[in-house]
Amino acid sequence: MDAELNKLENQVEQIVGLLESCRAEGRELRTRVVRLEAENRVLADKVRLATEKLEALLAQLPES
Repeated sequence: MDAELNKLENQVEQIVGLLESCRAEGRELRTRVVRLEAENRVLADKVRLATEKLEALLAQLPES
């Protein structure tokens, strides 16, 4: 009986440890997503500005 309870207690401790690890990983992933979304917005703005500049330059080229 004691052996079974000890085994069950160990399993519960393992599950609790895994849960804590998953929660920590989830927090890290959410932080990473926020950072990557911000980076993506910056890069999208740079692409938009570059596109506008290229379109302006193309508009200045003489027609052939």
